[in-house]
Amino acid sequence: MLGRSNDDNDLQTSGVLIQYLREVSMYLQKVNISRKTAILSIAVLVLAGLLGVRYREEGTFLPTSSSVGGRALPIYCVQTEEPKIALTFDAAWGNDDTKKIMEILKKHDVKVTFFMTGGWVESYPDDVKMILAEGHDLGNHSQNHKNMSQISDAEKEEELMSVHDKVKELTGYDMFLFRPPYGDYDSKLIRVARKCNYYAIQWDVDSLDWKDYGTESIIKTVTKNKHLGNGSIILCHNGAKYTAEALDTLITTLKDAGYKFVPLSELIYRESYHMDHEGRQIPDRTNS
Repeated sequence: MLGRSNDDNDLQTSGVLIQYLREVSMYLQKVNISRKTAILSIAVLVLAGLLGVRYREEGTFLPTSSSVGGRALPIYCVQTEEPKIALTFDAAWGNDDTKKIMEILKKHDVKVTFFMTGGWVESYPDDVKMILAEGHDLGNHSQNHKNMSQISDAEKEEELMSVHDKVKELTGYDMFLFRPPYGDYDSKLIRVARKCNYYAIQWDVDSLDWKDYGTESIIKTVTKNKHLGNGSIILCHNGAKYTAEALDTLITTLKDAGYKFVPLSELIYRESYHMDHEGRQIPDRTNS
């Protein structure tokens, strides 16, 4: 997806590391510490550097970072030159309109991402399987829809992995996309999510469908949103009162504006990226 597994990249990584070690060595000599302490210090710094990169299957070291100024961030949107956007649905309560939503998505050949709670998975297992079978992403929305910043790290992990295991047992699919309930998160949650092999996802365009203002409100709120652009992530809810009714026109309007809908699995970068202060995921380099 991103990153190049060529010799130039390997040489660049090696060169940076060698220069870094030279500067560290010069500094340690200046402060006049013992040889043994210097060697130990360099070894620790090298290990820290190696832990800061991730080894890709192709054989290249690719740094990734979800932190800005020491704060871990979820992905709000993605930097891309392509007019790609991702439509997402949170599924926590209700299921009356899911089939209608699926029919509209199929009509327009649009693939999206559904973030599901454990309770929703338990209540509507056939719909979970249908969503996956029709080519959409399955995403994790926690087991019990709690404010995740207010619980312990152990509870955070349990909330994630409980629904993960349910979906895995039901469909055989390993989810890797996670949306915090209520959009509530802290740095600890983002790091726990990464530990569990999840990318934490927010949104930069909120349809406000959950406010039940009506069909036209949803369409206008999304299509006229000042944040809407390449790489945007749009938040909707499958159980909101007017979402299904607004969906056909919403998709048509955005397609007419030149946007292409892709599931989140095809929008986000899974390696070699960093974040800006707005939660925009930015590639460190592009494929040649």
